[in-house]
Amino acid sequence: MTDPAAQHAYRIEDLAHRTRTSVRTIRAYQDRGLLPRPERRGRANLYSQAHVARLHQIAHLLDRGYTLASIKELLEAWDTGRGLGGVLGLVTEVEGPWTDEQPDRISRAELEIRFGGSPDEDAVSEAVELGVLERVDGDPDTFLVPSPQELAVAAELHAAGVPLTAISGHLRELRAQVEHIAARFLEFTTEYVFAPYLGDPGLRTDANAAEAAALVRRLRPLAQQTVDAELARAMRDFATRHLREHLGTEKAVPPRPEARAVSLPAETIEAVEGLVGRKSAARFIALAAEREVRARTLDALTSSDGGKRQVDEPH
Repeated sequence: MTDPAAQHAYRIEDLAHRTRTSVRTIRAYQDRGLLPRPERRGRANLYSQAHVARLHQIAHLLDRGYTLASIKELLEAWDTGRGLGGVLGLVTEVEGPWTDEQPDRISRAELEIRFGGSPDEDAVSEAVELGVLERVDGDPDTFLVPSPQELAVAAELHAAGVPLTAISGHLRELRAQVEHIAARFLEFTTEYVFAPYLGDPGLRTDANAAEAAALVRRLRPLAQQTVDAELARAMRDFATRHLREHLGTEKAVPPRPEARAVSLPAETIEAVEGLVGRKSAARFIALAAEREVRARTLDALTSSDGGKRQVDEPH
């Protein structure tokens, strides 16, 4: 009976063609320990179907954004029976959609109608840069819309009189703040929920990875639900206060002190711009300084109150 594996023996050129890679890349993967060495048969080095599968795994993980070093760790876990399948299942769960919203497509003509009827290439380019629109290869007159709701909000704001540049600036600022919220939520859940699954490599089994994936499914809607509830509360409070101020039913807010320029090192400004974008850098620095002042004020009050209690307490 013929060995099935023998029917799939590839020379390196054939393997490269079969997996749509290059001979140079295959040899580089071998040198890095990502790909097993071929089997020597006579004068020929032959690769098997297992090499094909391994190259497909590497390509799949590279597409997901993994580095070659992290891919090597994952593949070593697979080779030692520690469950690459479970880990990839967890990765798939995390990288899956975090909303029920379905992407849509829009033509350039439809886009112009929704935003005033006249073409604005600068606005389109900025929308593409922000990810509100995505270009479709081979079709310059069609765009993919990852979030139709976000595009609809922009269209309504523009129809109400908000310039497109102001909408883009607001979105950049909002995105920086939301990304901060998302990062904090992930830190919070990692510390209290996922630490056992991510900390000890010995616990990265298929069963534990499947349990962690189930937890992701349970916790996925919580961040959005929390933000929705808090945003609704804040909008109600601020909108009511704003309306009362403009109707004169609440004491006017005293004017803010006149702004003064402060010199900062160029490398500090560049670091902040890299973090939140150039348009949001000034506001980020101001808020960070304000938070530091408040923290020091609270520390001073705490120290003062503690000293007072020591004096007042009877001995």
